[in-house]
Amino acid sequence: MAVPHRFLTGGVLPSTVTRDVRRATADDVWAVHEIARESWHDAYDEILGPETVDDVVDDWYAIGDLESSISEAEGRDDVAFLVAEGRDEPAGGGSRSETNANCRGFAHAVPWPEDTSVAFLARLYVHPASWNEGIGTALLERLEADLSGSFDRLRLAVLADNEIGISFYESTGFERVATRKNDLGDGLEEHVYERSLSRERSG
Repeated sequence: MAVPHRFLTGGVLPSTVTRDVRRATADDVWAVHEIARESWHDAYDEILGPETVDDVVDDWYAIGDLESSISEAEGRDDVAFLVAEGRDEPAGGGSRSETNANCRGFAHAVPWPEDTSVAFLARLYVHPASWNEGIGTALLERLEADLSGSFDRLRLAVLADNEIGISFYESTGFERVATRKNDLGDGLEEHVYERSLSRERSG
């Protein structure tokens, strides 16, 4: 089944929020699961209905499967499972011990089975409470840096009704290469996007 995923807009990051992107560990499994549930409900309730969203998350983001995916990514250059932490700094500054570090988003990419030069972005989500803080963009940038030595292109799929996701993909250099049916519901379509991992990136 092709998985439709929603990128969240990488807005301007407020000066009071910092981001850390790192490899996921087994300790992140429940946070990833809950981020997926909250993001899916916000993105897809109106398209699929809340009951279907719960069923999909329980199936595609089962705890055991997430543990396996995170474990599989350890020590590999061709698989990446990343999480982003956002720290809310105290007003007027403060010591590191006064910050609140927590998981805000995650991204997971694997080799495309039919083309060894292509990585597939299986999922990238940010908790709705942290949208427009630049976390989605930070995850994407780290993902591309980690995968550029193993692949030439990054591919993803997004529901055709997901205007926010489509806008984000296109604003970050992805180009639409195909449109196909999606089997999550009758009449649903998804767009396939790609971008080069070797192209010059600013910053």
